[in-house]
Amino acid sequence: MIRLLRAPLRPVTYSRWLHLCVPLLLLALWMFIHPSSPWMPLLIVIPFGFVPWVRLAEGLQAQFLLTPQDRGSDDSLIGTAPSARWADRWRTVLWLEIRLLVAGAAMFATVWLPVTAAELTAIALGRPLNSDPMVPFVPERWAAALLAPVPLVLLVVVVVLLGELITAIARRLLGPSAAERLTALEARTEQLLERTRIARELHDSIGHALTVAVVQAGAARAAGDPEFTDRALKAIEETGRAALEDLDRVLMVLRESGQPPSQRPTLVEADRLLESARASGAAVDAQLTGPLEKLPGPVTREGYRILQEALTNVLRHCGPVPIRVRIDMGAGRLDLEVTNPLPVSPAVTTGRGSGLRGMRERAALLGGEAETGPHKGGWRVRARLPLERIP
Repeated sequence: MIRLLRAPLRPVTYSRWLHLCVPLLLLALWMFIHPSSPWMPLLIVIPFGFVPWVRLAEGLQAQFLLTPQDRGSDDSLIGTAPSARWADRWRTVLWLEIRLLVAGAAMFATVWLPVTAAELTAIALGRPLNSDPMVPFVPERWAAALLAPVPLVLLVVVVVLLGELITAIARRLLGPSAAERLTALEARTEQLLERTRIARELHDSIGHALTVAVVQAGAARAAGDPEFTDRALKAIEETGRAALEDLDRVLMVLRESGQPPSQRPTLVEADRLLESARASGAAVDAQLTGPLEKLPGPVTREGYRILQEALTNVLRHCGPVPIRVRIDMGAGRLDLEVTNPLPVSPAVTTGRGSGLRGMRERAALLGGEAETGPHKGGWRVRARLPLERIP
């Protein structure tokens, strides 16, 4: 009841009314051509329902007039895509038929009820009626005055109810099919995975650069040696420049510029990470074996990020301690291991552990595994990545 009382004040009531009246243009045009066959438009619209783009036009019109509050929303229950399957075409045909029938009821109410209200008003004022009045009976003047507003109230009720009905039917017949919903869900999942990957890229790259900068600045201040300070500033500059390059890569992806993944850093550039760690004061013992340049693209890119995060964690939590790095490209697998001793107290405040989870996620996406944890009195990160992804 409250919705009916508020209906005349809601813009959607009138937009739905307009949607109900649009098919009347076809009916009115046909009545000029062949007034004795008002049912013919029901047959005329059938071929149009099989045209794929008709479904797109009907979906856009329904979204704009029936559910303007959901227009442009990902949660809209009315689709705006051409018919892709025969099932969609048949649903479009059924929609066009039902829409014409509901429009006929709306036309009858829109014409008959206001005219009835006008005739009741004329009776109340004592004016003569036409020879073919709409009112089924002629009441007394006082009764006509009381009944005159009733047809207009009924008109609002009919328009609201028919609007709700046609909206529900549109969501049912013009809504996305199961296959379309699955496609949309897959696209949404891919988008979320891409956002997660970009977040990891930013975390690994920028986190590594900031960690190196913090460690270098602290060491330079503690050393009090101008030569060491100069080397520290140079290392900070190089690490910051590399981080800016990584940030540019990520931003190009966000701008949908088509940046290929092959331009992301790989294990061939591992020396850059090792030198950055050495410049921070850590003694790095690195052993890289095998033709790393022949690694598959996903393996070498994710391996680089795992190594970067491992070195970042060492510098962030342990400071410039000795680091042992082993990278071995063997038969069908890449083994990556980073070990370091644990200090008595952390050098830098620890974070929330998202880096360790990110390493495990990167390895899992390639069908491999990553282990992190204490090992022989120190800390070890070990990743095993298959060169051919396991299905």
